[in-house]
Amino acid sequence: MAGIVVVFDFDKTIIDCDSDNWVVDELGATELFNELLPTMPWNSLMDRMMKELHSQGRTIDDIVEVLKGVPIHPRIVPAIQAAHALGCDLKIVSDANLFFIETILNHLGLRDYFSEINTNPSFVDEEGRLRISPHHDFTSSPHGCSLCPPNMCKGVVIERIQGSFSAEGKKKVIYLGDGSGDYCPSLKLGEADYVMPRKNFPLWDLIRRNPMEIKAEIREWSDGEELERVLLELISTISMGESCNNGSSNSSARLIPADWKFKAISIPAHEAIPRVLPVPH
Repeated sequence: MAGIVVVFDFDKTIIDCDSDNWVVDELGATELFNELLPTMPWNSLMDRMMKELHSQGRTIDDIVEVLKGVPIHPRIVPAIQAAHALGCDLKIVSDANLFFIETILNHLGLRDYFSEINTNPSFVDEEGRLRISPHHDFTSSPHGCSLCPPNMCKGVVIERIQGSFSAEGKKKVIYLGDGSGDYCPSLKLGEADYVMPRKNFPLWDLIRRNPMEIKAEIREWSDGEELERVLLELISTISMGESCNNGSSNSSARLIPADWKFKAISIPAHEAIPRVLPVPH
């Protein structure tokens, strides 16, 4: 499905925790992290924490081993594999950092499923210390978005991705996220796109408070099982729509198999987000 781009947040979307907090906590530096947190931006703090951990004798191998243990719902990997197999272009837009994300994806065997990873740059210096830099250099060229942290505006990234479509033809975007930083890119989506906020997380709350600000169709999810079901249903729905628009009664598109089993869910009426697509029966 060359016409579908699936954009994933990473922390608490693909993995079930915040990778920064996970590394800090697992390596025993939580107290220092909390002490320094009020004094500097998060991205700068993570670079500082890598320096502190290095000075304590923690190695890159220690960080890698910790990252291999991040919690992840068992249906996330199959969901990503299925979306990729159906021809979707998969991308990541995350306020974590490249070393953490690639280490985890390589461990899960998923790195090659993503065409690009947009995140904070990182590298291991000559002393063996992990260095983490901001995605946007907020000292020399601030992004100017009041909704996002100074180091990264995901909305700017989404606009760049959308801008690349003109050369490749019309595409629909499915955006999955959980945090307040995912609200800005959600505002950039059009009426033909879809946003999948994680239920009872900051993005979901922001959308509920400002439903008319979102042009995209909204489909919530709560865990990896629901993420898989909703995502694959959307891919199937978009594919069938494209087939109809092409005037083909015998679709050649790779749709979800007819015997694919989805778990039904029930959302109380008073909790439903406005303009949520109905669950297919």
